[in-house]
Amino acid sequence: MSARKLGNQVRIIGGQWRGRKLEFPDVPGLRPTPDRVRETLFNWLAPVLPGSRCLDLFAGSGALGFEAASRGAAEVLLVERDPRIVKALREQAQRFDAEALQVVQADIQQYLGGTPQAYDVVLLDPPFGKDLLGPTLHALAAGWLAPGARIYLEAERELRAEALSELLPNGLELVRSKVAGQVGYHLAHRVA
Repeated sequence: MSARKLGNQVRIIGGQWRGRKLEFPDVPGLRPTPDRVRETLFNWLAPVLPGSRCLDLFAGSGALGFEAASRGAAEVLLVERDPRIVKALREQAQRFDAEALQVVQADIQQYLGGTPQAYDVVLLDPPFGKDLLGPTLHALAAGWLAPGARIYLEAERELRAEALSELLPNGLELVRSKVAGQVGYHLAHRVA
């Protein structure tokens, strides 16, 4: 069942919290990553996710970050700007007794302008149509990516892999790309 059919809930699909539901506020533009996209993404990340440090930017519903924690990430930092969403994410983390999760309220670009910390997995699902992928990827390349880091990128279907490859800073390589409905989803790898 897709997140859209659940209204303001999305289901965790794997790991220790499998089947539990996240609730999120009705905020314009908030679109949880669909179940089948998340399933594919976390299959891609299965070899590197357990024990990893994970950064979920534009956290939104929290579906990606909570899924990562549910599937064994040692540390997950969710960064979100909207105070209503942040409040809901913090309530969910408390309800799930999610010790591996931390929620920070911040503008993404300002946050990434701070002191970098290297992450093994970055989940990047910005609002569509705002041209945020390129600037965010370049900010991440300034010390936020551990050697071999994986970066998940979700964008409008129209942003094809070829165009996305041009947005990647040096040292990042696109390794997977798929389309589902109106969503293009991709995995990049830090190679340098």
